Amino acid sequence: MDNFIYDTPTRVYFGKEQEKKVGEILAEYGAKKVLIHYGGGSAVRSGLIGLVEECLKAQGIEYVLLGGVQPNPEIKMVRRGVELCLREGVDFILAVGGGSVMDSAKAIANGAADPSVDPWDYNMGKAQPKKTLRKGCILTLSAAGSEMSNSCVITDEEQSMKRGYGSPMNRMNFAIENPELTYTVDAYQTACGAVDIAMHTIERYFCPGEDTYLTDAIAEAVMKSVRKAGEDCIKNPRDYVARANMMWASSLAHNGLTQCGRAFQLVVHQLEHEVSGMYPKVAHGAGLAALWCSWARYVYQANVPRFLQWSQNVWNVDVNYEHPEETVLRAIDLQENYYRSIGMPTCLSELGVKEEDLETLALRCSRDKTRTLIGYKPLAYEDVLEIFRMAF
Repeated sequence: MDNFIYDTPTRVYFGKEQEKKVGEILAEYGAKKVLIHYGGGSAVRSGLIGLVEECLKAQGIEYVLLGGVQPNPEIKMVRRGVELCLREGVDFILAVGGGSVMDSAKAIANGAADPSVDPWDYNMGKAQPKKTLRKGCILTLSAAGSEMSNSCVITDEEQSMKRGYGSPMNRMNFAIENPELTYTVDAYQTACGAVDIAMHTIERYFCPGEDTYLTDAIAEAVMKSVRKAGEDCIKNPRDYVARANMMWASSLAHNGLTQCGRAFQLVVHQLEHEVSGMYPKVAHGAGLAALWCSWARYVYQANVPRFLQWSQNVWNVDVNYEHPEETVLRAIDLQENYYRSIGMPTCLSELGVKEEDLETLALRCSRDKTRTLIGYKPLAYEDVLEIFRMAF
């Protein structure tokens, strides 16, 4: 087991009607003026934004509103939010929504805390945030895990570029998680969420590291629980138990718990960021589903024992020790069939990706052949291109 630091400073308020405490919570943090940041009209139509406003008014907390965050949140919205915060004297950011809203809120908080740095520079690795505004969230979609992660992923649509970065500054101070707020999430987005949640842990599971059987057991439980919860949510969108387990899995899968003692690099996420960066209408979870099985078939021979463990413990496949590769390939097939069963794509062509764009995607992912993705099998430009071709 490798050395590690585990730090999850986000306070979680989990359960029914917890969103009604938002005013009291913000008052505890001493918030004076809050930016309420949200996505499309659903948060307004559902009455959630109105509820938040009333809760803040009851505590005498001033606020300003900024809606309109799109899936694959854009840097132009972030810059707009920074300007608004500086003009209005905002001292706390409240994200009401899913991962896109939360990541946009994180970027705004970092940008407003130090307006001398363009927030896109953080995503491009040109700078690291040294300070940030305090922030919290009310979660309405179980997927990205941004409510407890240190990650922030933003898109520059003009450059068709999507980039993420990790920083302690990206941690939410608090997260309000009421599973009932996800009842209206449709089957497709629920499936995308189930894929994304599980992938945050699957990718950690297949990072280099040894002798992490406790971390492995936690990770395997998350993978299996998300699979069941996602299927149950699709069957009955108002299944509180399923929604609750899926929401809690969203937080655990991406807060660092399932990587303790192992290296960390989300390789398939890097591949997918190029896809949804070039094709902004591609949902992140759908892109991951279209790519993961091809990645697994390309790299599994670099660590067959690890893939055998996953095959046996996650998919209950009996190991054929005379032909272990057959066991692994069978489990990958089961993963692929599972994606199909919940309405997820299993190839890039299903997402509208054009074959002539595969080389450009590989070039961007490899940073023009200067970057190699590290894992069991290092992936240079040629490897990345082959995975994209296999996934097409």
